[in-house]
Amino acid sequence: MSIYLSLGQTALELGLMCSLTVLALFLSYSMLNVCDLSTDGCFTLGAAVGAVVALSGHPILSIFAAMLAGMCSGFITALMQTKMGIDSLLSGIIVNTGLYSINIAIMGGSSLLNMNKTTTVFTMVKDLLKDTPLASMSVLIVALLAVILVVVFLNFFLKTRLGLAIRATGNNPDMVKSSSIDPAFTTIIGLCVANAFTGLSGVLLSQSQKSVDINIGQGMVTMALASLLIGGTIVARGSIMKRAMGVVLGSFIFRLVYTIALRFHMPAFMLKLVSSVIVVLAIFLPYLKKQWPNIQRRMNHGKKGGR
Repeated sequence: MSIYLSLGQTALELGLMCSLTVLALFLSYSMLNVCDLSTDGCFTLGAAVGAVVALSGHPILSIFAAMLAGMCSGFITALMQTKMGIDSLLSGIIVNTGLYSINIAIMGGSSLLNMNKTTTVFTMVKDLLKDTPLASMSVLIVALLAVILVVVFLNFFLKTRLGLAIRATGNNPDMVKSSSIDPAFTTIIGLCVANAFTGLSGVLLSQSQKSVDINIGQGMVTMALASLLIGGTIVARGSIMKRAMGVVLGSFIFRLVYTIALRFHMPAFMLKLVSSVIVVLAIFLPYLKKQWPNIQRRMNHGKKGGR
């Protein structure tokens, strides 16, 4: 029983930390209607910058540095789309490719940074909760606090005038332009905020694992998209808060599937296939649910015709 509780806690911790990236996609993809493919590189950027700052002895500052680095990545991506006439998909790919070299440079030319003996926000909280029943849950507490703060911020931000303008830009850019609102400005702000969440997700995951690998963000956009679609299936409509909580739940479910797959000794190289299958199912099942009445009518019509 303790093994299953441990697996559940691990899935919850990873799900919460990665849900920050999913919330980033919730803002950029669902609200702003921009598919940002720079997520993988931005996630690694946040992890790398956060690790370097933490290694220099500033664990709290590392969180804000990672978010600022993510904002810079989002700014460059948005600038390419809005001011340079580059397609959103292509600009994301270009930034993601360029970030690989930048991340290596930030990590001092190395592909791996070790933080085993480094003070992080997790070790700080663990020391704070020492000799209490919550000492073993330090990672969960930090991840949960980060998610709550981001969800509350999103709920507030998207109801402000600027937030409403961002949502309107995603729905109808022409209408926004006719309302004397610059869609380029709202796109830039939206992607900067979204990528700040991605950077935060990267730094938290790297500090919890006490290491940064150059490939730590590989496949993150696929995982985040799968989690977003799962969350959208669970909570399709409702308030911003409700939908954001659905996204977080989707991230947990995705990580739980991953954890179960690893528990059954699935080879690590098969996990990418698992991600792809989950994405396909997350897209196909709502479509099947919508088409099911038509399928039933065709089946019934075929049976009557056969008679």
